[in-house]
Amino acid sequence: MDIFEKCAGFTAAEEARQAGLYPYFHQIATKQHSEVIMDGHRTIMLGSNNYLGLTSDERVIEAAREGLRKFGAGCSGSRFLNGTLTLHVQLEEELADFFGKEDVVTFSTGFQANLGIISALCGMHDLIFMDRRDHASIFDAARLSFARQVKYDHNDMDDLKSKLAAADPRKGKLIVVDGVFSMEGDLADLPAIVKLAKQYGARVMVDDSHGVGTMGEHGRGVAEYFGLEKEVDVLMGTFSKSFASLGGFMATTHQVAEYVRHVSRPFIFSASMPPGNVAAALEALHILKAEPERVKRVNDNAAYMRRGFESLGIRAGESMAPIIPIVIGTNEATFKVTRDLLEAGVYVNPVVSPAVEEGGSLLRTSYMATHTRDQLDFALEAFGRVLG
Repeated sequence: MDIFEKCAGFTAAEEARQAGLYPYFHQIATKQHSEVIMDGHRTIMLGSNNYLGLTSDERVIEAAREGLRKFGAGCSGSRFLNGTLTLHVQLEEELADFFGKEDVVTFSTGFQANLGIISALCGMHDLIFMDRRDHASIFDAARLSFARQVKYDHNDMDDLKSKLAAADPRKGKLIVVDGVFSMEGDLADLPAIVKLAKQYGARVMVDDSHGVGTMGEHGRGVAEYFGLEKEVDVLMGTFSKSFASLGGFMATTHQVAEYVRHVSRPFIFSASMPPGNVAAALEALHILKAEPERVKRVNDNAAYMRRGFESLGIRAGESMAPIIPIVIGTNEATFKVTRDLLEAGVYVNPVVSPAVEEGGSLLRTSYMATHTRDQLDFALEAFGRVLG
């Protein structure tokens, strides 16, 4: 059998194009901002993770330029060998201080961060407890670790408890959970998870990619929101969302960080973050610390849209973050609504099965601190026409 046979049989994308419903790879000709030029048209962006609106902030852009001028375009090697800059260390030290942790390790992407952390900490004799709606990178990381995967129903603490209770007490146990679930916008039940972890001798890792910059008074994420910052053993986050760059990090104890630095294959065998990315993330961190009101603003904008959807009779899912899902139903209907909204000047993300359950396809809308009320009203008017 030709290994490429599966490629020849893949026709779903072309069929969607022929039907005028293909929703992917739209070209943006401007900065990632609350309003963009997409496929040549003015479009309100409701599909970005640029929560604090910093990707187009001139301070971040200038910091990236200065990073390039001082350190060059790339590092040409891994952190383990020739790829550690003073800039990397500065970012890690400032992140550790911001999150109140002893140490931070940075990775070249957020996906790689989960691969690098989990595959280093867990092995074939360990157990990884995962919410069924955790990010795909967590599931791939668990496979890479060779640990046994134990999946529990979404935010079902009774199910998690029963699985922890049934686990071999001699095995290492790590509970890995999204702080903010990226499609639904709901929060992990972190107070219950922390309590169960203590009861059954497990460690807790929170992937707070969508919580950092959006949750907690200072934007330190879901652990800050619940007042449990000291109870999370490993905090993972990304730079591609609130920090307006690219990369990922883990914040933890010095002992755990040292171990991961020296045994994590995805960390050791990958080129380090380029200087421009590091400098941009560092400046975004400075802005978040200096302007915590951005956290409130992005949540105010999300609350405004929730009220707007309710007034229009649009069924929006329950969320507590600047992510609002709107359930449509079938994949085809979701693609059609996505197309119609884009033609009306609003971009949203279509999320279809198997990423969600069959019949539960949805529009994932997300919001920025820099969205204006005029832009949000324009979007609501478009939703009213398309879904009315």
